[in-house]
Amino acid sequence: MKRSTDKELMDLPGKSVDLFINDLRHLRQFNRYLGGSRSVIKGLECLLGAKNVTRLSILDVGTGSADIPRAIVRWARGKAVDVEIVAIELDAIAAHEALKQTQDYSEITVIRGDGANAPFHAGRFDVVIASQLLHHFSESDIVAMLRTWSGLAREAILISDLVRHRLAYHGIGLISRLLTRNVMTRVDAPLSVRRAYTLQEWRELFQRAGIGPFRISPMFPFRHMTVIGLGD
Repeated sequence: MKRSTDKELMDLPGKSVDLFINDLRHLRQFNRYLGGSRSVIKGLECLLGAKNVTRLSILDVGTGSADIPRAIVRWARGKAVDVEIVAIELDAIAAHEALKQTQDYSEITVIRGDGANAPFHAGRFDVVIASQLLHHFSESDIVAMLRTWSGLAREAILISDLVRHRLAYHGIGLISRLLTRNVMTRVDAPLSVRRAYTLQEWRELFQRAGIGPFRISPMFPFRHMTVIGLGD
């Protein structure tokens, strides 16, 4: 199945606020039940391994409505890890929703800004995370962002994203039609799969970025978690 470069409805200017907020709710459901949150937590566990980590600073790029940061905080609390997360989101509607969703999470700071040019000094964070963000971008943009983030993270970059596959395309299309009448979700859910890269294409992108050794792990269903190491 050939990769699509069509824009998702959520990325278009002038979109309906109500439709988008409802779509963000569906994305939180997808992350919860289809492995988005689990994939990121697995990546953090693989990164930390047996290390006795008590503090962790994270930049979550393109946070959406910040459900991934909230999942990380719940995990960190269970592990007695003092976590600080800066969740950056360019879209004003999503950033506002992220603020609402994180009111009870003092560990999370939400800012509106461009994650491709995040306004932080070198080595500000232990880890930079991008979950289901990069499939929105071209290959050259992805390589550029990875190189930028490598300057912000001391230890690693974690990428959790979709894998393009015909079965995933038809499956999420069916799920979205059964789940909602929201046209944004119904269009964007399968389109996001079409915009994603295959596992081999992801590998080639991480190799092109050339920022450090990486381990790409397939995750069920039709996604991957990649840990790019930056530390010594």
